[in-house]
Formats: sequence, C-alpha cells, structure tokens
Amino acid sequence: MQTEVIVVGAGPTGLMLAHELTLAGIPAVVLEKQRTRSAQSRAGGLQPRTAEVLDLRGLLDPLLDRALPRGEFGGHFAALPVELDCRPWRTRYPSPVAIPQARLETFLEARLVSQGVPVLRGYEVKAVEQDADGVTVGDIRGSYLVACDGGHSAVRKLLGVPFPGTAGTMSGVVADITLAARSAEVPTTSEHFSHYMKTTGGFFSVLHPIEGDLYRLMSGKLSGEGPGREEPVTADEVREVLRVVYGPGTELGEIREASRFSDSSRQVERYREGRVFFAGDAAHIHLPFGGQGVNLGVQDAVNLGWKLAAAVRGSAPEGLLDSYHTERHPVAAQVLRNTRVQGVITNPTRDEDLAAVRDMFTDLLRLPEVNRFISGMLSGLDVQYPGLGPRMIDLDLATQDRPTRVSRLMHSGRGLLLSLDDTPRSLDGWADRVDHVRAKTDEDIDAVLIRPDGYIAWSSSDGQPLETALARWFG
Repeated sequence: MQTEVIVVGAGPTGLMLAHELTLAGIPAVVLEKQRTRSAQSRAGGLQPRTAEVLDLRGLLDPLLDRALPRGEFGGHFAALPVELDCRPWRTRYPSPVAIPQARLETFLEARLVSQGVPVLRGYEVKAVEQDADGVTVGDIRGSYLVACDGGHSAVRKLLGVPFPGTAGTMSGVVADITLAARSAEVPTTSEHFSHYMKTTGGFFSVLHPIEGDLYRLMSGKLSGEGPGREEPVTADEVREVLRVVYGPGTELGEIREASRFSDSSRQVERYREGRVFFAGDAAHIHLPFGGQGVNLGVQDAVNLGWKLAAAVRGSAPEGLLDSYHTERHPVAAQVLRNTRVQGVITNPTRDEDLAAVRDMFTDLLRLPEVNRFISGMLSGLDVQYPGLGPRMIDLDLATQDRPTRVSRLMHSGRGLLLSLDDTPRSLDGWADRVDHVRAKTDEDIDAVLIRPDGYIAWSSSDGQPLETALARWFG
C-alpha cells in the first residue's frame, strides 16, 4: 500500500492527526494494534483548549450530543477544593467538557472511515525502515510516519529512541464499575472533583458517578511497590478499596473496564527522527492528574497536521517541520512539571509539613491572579509559541453575508487572514493556502493572520509586512 503519511495509533492523537491530513487532502492510513476499541475512557472529559480546537474544525457540536450530564464545575489542581476559573481567558468553554475519551475516539474513527481513510485494526508494527525518500512499515510505504502509539510506543522502541525521565513510584487503578450496594459515603451527584477525593487507610481514592449505574474509581497508594502496568486489575483489590475507603456497606457489582497507571514522567528529547515524528503519549507520559493527556495529544496533532500537509505538497517553508518540536516540546515539559507537583501535593500520607503545603496552595488558588495562572496552565489556554501571538479568541463577527465566529471561519483547516478594517490587503501567491475574510467586530483589532492551529502569526500592529509572516508560515 502506498500513502503519504502513516499514522501509528488510533487514540485521540492519531485519529485527530489523520483528520487534519484528510482535511488538507493528504492521503493517510491509520494502523492500530488493538483489534477492538476499549470502551474505557482514561480521560473523562476535555479541557477548554481541546474543546476550542475541536470547535475550530466543526467537530465539537456533534460531539456535544455525546456529552455526559455534569454540572458546570471548573477544573482542579491536585484535587484541592478550589475551582479553576477559565473565564479570564475569554473562552467559550470555561469548564471541562464532559465528553469521555472513548466517545471522542469512536466519533473521530467513524468520521475517518466515512471519508474513506483506512483504519487498519489488528496491525502490529514490527519493523520501521526509513530512507531519504520515505518510511516503510510492513507492506505500507509513506513519505512520513507519525508515532501516536502510546507510552509503550512500538515505533519509538524499534527506532531505539530514548525515553528519558523518572520511573514510577506508585501504581494506581482506574476502573469503570457498578455497585451492588453502597454506603452513605458513596457520592451520588455531580460535584467538583475535590468533593470526591478521599485519603483513608493509606489509599487515595476518587469515586464518582458517570452515567446511569456506572461509577469511575481511581485509586492507589502513592508509596510502595504495586502490580505492574500489564497486570490485570482484580475484583479483590477493587473490593479492598471500596471496603477501606467507603465502608463495608459498599459492595462491588461488576468491573466493566479497568487499567493501571503510574506516576512515571518521561519525554523524548526530539519529536522528530528523520521522517518519523512522535506525538501524544508516544512523546510524553505523566501522572494522569488534571485531565491534560488528551489535551496535549490533540494539540500535538493539530500543530503537526498542517505542517506535514505543507511538506507533502511541497509548499512548506524551511524549518516548518522542525517547528513542531520547537513549539510542542516545551508545552509537554510544563505538563510533566505540574503533574509531578500535583503528585506530591496529593500524597495521602499524614505528613504535617505536606498538609501545610496543601493549605497554603489552597489559599493561593483563591487569589484571582494565581487561579488564572494555574487554570491557563492546566487547560492549555495559556500556550503561546515563540515568535507568535497567543491563541486567537473566538470573537463574534459580522460579515457581509451573516453573523459568524472566528472558529466557524477555520473549519477548512487553512490559514485565515481576518481583515477587520477597510485597508486593502492581498493574498497573491497564498490564496490556495490562506482564506481572506473581511468582517466587523467590537474589538479594537485591524487585521490578524491566524495559523491553521488557531494561533496569531501576524497582526497589523506588529510593524512587519504581512508578506513576511505569510512567507514564514505558508511558504
């Protein structure tokens, strides 16, 4: 089989990347080792920036029909009892959106299949060979390959790419379960995450209702050795947590899905190895606190997709593909840092010094400036790449035809020159890669050039010619 881009891994990162490539008219094939998709959602919702990115492509509205019923609660940092407030970041989605990871994956895969994109399940990658012209995996040849195959990436191991960082010091369980009986300690309503956090008998535990009679349990001990990642989660260990933390009146019904996690923290040193790129958990792993994993992976995909498309078309300016590493590596490094901090703060030991740290951090989070800083970090709304402006706010606009929003003008996956004044501007030479829309808004902005991933590449107040920014990012 001949294609342009081989995507290894059918998680949210790989599927989103394939969607971006398909939107740009670039042939891609997705390879997935698992024959069937797990019904378990490692992530229970989407961070605000992930919701914005999906909205940029017109994908969010149909997904909202698959959202779980949940109150408009802000995010959390280390399960501390202060809601993170994203409203100062001027987002339409100030709270995490309750779309489980499995539903996002199912939606994206169905969309790709309907567009004729091959998603080959049961395909195990056993060898990766690359040369000056392309990459070969088994009987498939492509110009590029993107490894989106998770923390135990086969591609990364086959290429001998180091995965430096720190080994896990704890083993945790995440399980979707039903209860045969429940005590008064078991929550029954939607609340802020901190409401569910319990530390009893050496365990930390989070148990909350998902939908119907289904509950999500996240538990473990943040000290001592635990079972390996590949060891099946047993009913007995789940029963022990339920008994110790929620009392003998709480009984396990059945385990629907279960897996293990740890606080391992690792990141590849380079996101590019020749014609092979790394994205999502194949590039970085961390303690799953704060719901940041899907956020990172989807943004990796949207950052890389349009750049790969430009390279395949032959229109990529020098250094465009390398900017993927330059921009995304520091973002993941920040997430690894903040999840390590959260792991320390949530440690269930009764250490008095640690309790004092938690109390002080709680007080700090109540300060608006600190809350804004932390909420921007965990939501991804604060991301700003070197030499660029911030993400473009999804402004309400008035065009000659109809009212609209910035996000609705970017469903094509192309760049956007948004003229909000009467100055004449031309896209001669770039009209096949960048859309030009004239509109009105209440904001004090004259014109902006927006990259396909939603970040401002130029504004009329920069003092540099528009053509310079167009050539830098669009060839």
